[in-house]
Amino acid sequence: MSTQVEKADLFFKLHQEGAALLLLPNAWDVASAKVFEAAGFPAVATTSAGVAFANGYPDGQKISRDEMLSHIKRMASVLNVPLNADIEGGYGPTPADVAATVKGVVEAGAAGINLEDNNGQPNALFGVEAQENRIKAARDASGKALVINARTDVFLHQVGPEASRLEETIFRAKAYLSAGADSIFVPGVVDKATIETLVKAIAAPVNIMAGPGAPSARELFAMGVRRVSVGVAAMLATMGLMREIAHELRDSGTYEHIAKHPYSYGEASLLFSRKSE
Repeated sequence: MSTQVEKADLFFKLHQEGAALLLLPNAWDVASAKVFEAAGFPAVATTSAGVAFANGYPDGQKISRDEMLSHIKRMASVLNVPLNADIEGGYGPTPADVAATVKGVVEAGAAGINLEDNNGQPNALFGVEAQENRIKAARDASGKALVINARTDVFLHQVGPEASRLEETIFRAKAYLSAGADSIFVPGVVDKATIETLVKAIAAPVNIMAGPGAPSARELFAMGVRRVSVGVAAMLATMGLMREIAHELRDSGTYEHIAKHPYSYGEASLLFSRKSE
């Protein structure tokens, strides 16, 4: 699986009916990406928040395009499986901004992207037509070399009256698919009835962000969801463990938390000695 185009083709097929259901873990650096790959996942995704945190930035496009692309390239270069890159809002508001980012993603070797409609302002999204143009620019810039997972943040950021959010999400999903998206990502939804309605109404693979409080991946797949990801949750859990290790070392000088989660030096060395083929 040596070329970006081959990985993109495989990643597209993983979204289709008849393929194994796509449980997609979100990595934030090379180490986490390799651990997920070694566990047997057929693809890995980045988490934009996790990549930002790992590089010393808050979330929300505070990391530069060049730094994010450099990080994506490093992760893609060591994986044999496809990598989906979370490019937030495309690192700029215009279609030209999105196109420049997407071209960089293809050159970096990723097989897919998340592109969100959050415009960076509190509880505000790009207008539907503006986001359609941004998705069209992403499609034109990538051709068939990327799977475009169009994210709408209606539920995540509680945009508009609660009673209209489901209808607005479905309306946006259909518009984004017409503009060239391959799948639709609706973070912020954990209610089973809402998820089932989204799956029935959207004629494309639906991606749900799961985690504590959400239905299990098995339950989500049984509802018709095609793709399940976990966002920044795995990184935050890792940071939580590191905090426990730090407090134990500081307060008692013992190593119980380290001992409970062993990953041997030899195993790590072997993991990073494996070259992509």
